[in-house]
Amino acid sequence: MKTSFKVIKPDTNSSARTGIFSTTRGEFETPVFMPIGTYGAVKSLSPKDLVTTGTSIILGNTYHLLIRPGLDVIRNAGGLHKFISWKRPILTDSGGFQIFSLAQLRNINDDGVIFKSVLDGKEYSMTPERSMGIQLELGSDIIMAFDECPAGDAPEKAVRKAVERTTKWASQCVKYLGEQEISNRLRSTFFPIVQGGIYPELRQRSVKELTEFIQTGVAVGGLAVGEEKPAMFETLSLMDELLPRDKARYLMGVGKPDDIVKAVARGMDMFDCVIPTRNARNGQLFTWKGKINIQNERYKTDNSTLDESCPCYCCQTFSRSYLRHLFKLNEILGLRMATLHNVTFYQSLMSTIRSEISKGSFKEWSRDFISNQEIISND
Repeated sequence: MKTSFKVIKPDTNSSARTGIFSTTRGEFETPVFMPIGTYGAVKSLSPKDLVTTGTSIILGNTYHLLIRPGLDVIRNAGGLHKFISWKRPILTDSGGFQIFSLAQLRNINDDGVIFKSVLDGKEYSMTPERSMGIQLELGSDIIMAFDECPAGDAPEKAVRKAVERTTKWASQCVKYLGEQEISNRLRSTFFPIVQGGIYPELRQRSVKELTEFIQTGVAVGGLAVGEEKPAMFETLSLMDELLPRDKARYLMGVGKPDDIVKAVARGMDMFDCVIPTRNARNGQLFTWKGKINIQNERYKTDNSTLDESCPCYCCQTFSRSYLRHLFKLNEILGLRMATLHNVTFYQSLMSTIRSEISKGSFKEWSRDFISNQEIISND
């Protein structure tokens, strides 16, 4: 089965839309949130847990998996899906963002990047062709282009250079993939990544240069990396105007609930972020009435449910008081239950977004949701 994307229901009052993304390992509905399994695991959750949350696709990271456990180990297991026992789709980040974050450990040039492992200082080389080869061996369903992601406060000259490299590298990625066996090419699809920071002219240039490489979808990169929030949403509005409407649009790294809703209104379909899992481990839990810090004193004797409308095992079983107790003990069950809840909340949020778009009530619902999220307890 060939990978495909189809818009199902456009919203009449915004650029939001629902869609179906089909892969050889199943389909998922959009808008969709992809929990991050950097090393092949969404922290503290099993594949069975993820299914109960409503997760239909997860994200793995080429850079981190290359270092640990190493490509030989995953190859020996028969690919990433078999290695981690996940039967649904996987998107793999090319490693570009992680290498961007290792400014003190890498040397970048027009051919690619030479970087040192954060573990032992071992030197690795990553090129567009190398990134594509690794992702094919992982068995990724959605392969991301190898790109250069500049910081949010990078000067225009640096962002312009990143756009040039990103286009050059995307061309090399596509050329490499086209030379592989047809069985490998058919099981995966390739997403180019639009760069350009918050500079409209550079964003326009990047879209123009990358359009020929768009197959099933395209990613918007270089946002949520330090720029001001209004500038991010202005850029997303521009992306909505420029990107093809019949292709899936993946906004990389944006993950606060209200930001996701605002991005959906601007035509974005796919999201990923560490926020639900990382914040869970710090005791910050998301609810339909805002977020709470479960470690605060006010919850010491609070025997109410964390979120009455949440179907997760945590909310159906434990009280806020008990969750706080677990966190104060640094008990692993607390971290696990908090993560299970946050991922369930995110998937419930995406399901609700899809439902509201389908009913034609997304604009009104989103206004109320954002207002509720902004009335956050003083935790």
